[in-house]
Amino acid sequence: MPDRSFLYLSRADVEQVAPGMEEIIALLETAFREKGNGRVEMPPKPGIHPRPDSFIHAMPAYIPALRSAGIKWVSGFPENPRRGLPYVSGLIILNDDETGLPLCVMDCTWITGHRTGAATALAARHLARADSEVVGMLACGVQGRTNLKALATLFPIRRVYAYDVVPAAARRFADEMSEKIGVGILVVNEPRAAVVESDIVVTSGPILKEPRPVIEAGWLRPGVFGSAVDFDSYWQPEALAAMDHISTDDHAQFRYYRSVGYFQRTPDPKSDLGELVAGLKPGRTHREERTLAMNLGLALSDMAVAPAVHARAVAKGIGTRLPL
Repeated sequence: MPDRSFLYLSRADVEQVAPGMEEIIALLETAFREKGNGRVEMPPKPGIHPRPDSFIHAMPAYIPALRSAGIKWVSGFPENPRRGLPYVSGLIILNDDETGLPLCVMDCTWITGHRTGAATALAARHLARADSEVVGMLACGVQGRTNLKALATLFPIRRVYAYDVVPAAARRFADEMSEKIGVGILVVNEPRAAVVESDIVVTSGPILKEPRPVIEAGWLRPGVFGSAVDFDSYWQPEALAAMDHISTDDHAQFRYYRSVGYFQRTPDPKSDLGELVAGLKPGRTHREERTLAMNLGLALSDMAVAPAVHARAVAKGIGTRLPL
């Protein structure tokens, strides 16, 4: 009789078998190349919003080249850290692409954090200057850590400026990440100080429908690359308008978010990440160009990483087998 069970992986299980950042970036590169060439199925993510600025989203995707089919059910509740709970939580269901049966249910927290950082680095490979060495990090939580880790994988980072609305969070970030990536991290007490000297600027705070952005156009040096992980929450409309090239990770999802109230003063993206990776549109065209990645977070990225986690867990005998 065929096996009618699936594997359950807790967050600790996922972390035990997690691939390295270089592998995650490579997996996303494959997935986005497939997307750019029209070989991925991924509808815009629907969601519900039980509390102000909260979300619970359903994120399905199918990547034939990776034989990856599944869905992530993920929430983001900005008040959770005050309760001692993670801002982002949820589950990934990975399905067999031949039978549709569930293969694995796994915690999504680690994958969400790391695939988001990897997407920033992949966009930066096409949009940032290759010799970028100074990073400004605004918001120093999980995404700040994974974004910096991913950028340090691809770029010769030698200095980092860290800002957070909670100064103690910035200090913890500096202590932890300076040791992990081997560079000095300077904690600053205002957003401007994290931006004006940086080649790469990453903002990774909560996603807000009615933000109070602080980054001004005049703070952005020529040749800067920005990654707006938190949508336009940190970026004033004039700063966005000053960008020569704004890219997203999916045009359809960008239009969907705009239809429900986000990005009301954000210019239309010139490209998406799949188009850049597949070579269908150019990335950076000159050193002085100001560029920005406004990646929304795609099911594609989760489904690129989940099969690798599942395969490693099976090979090592990790996880709990449950009956259907």
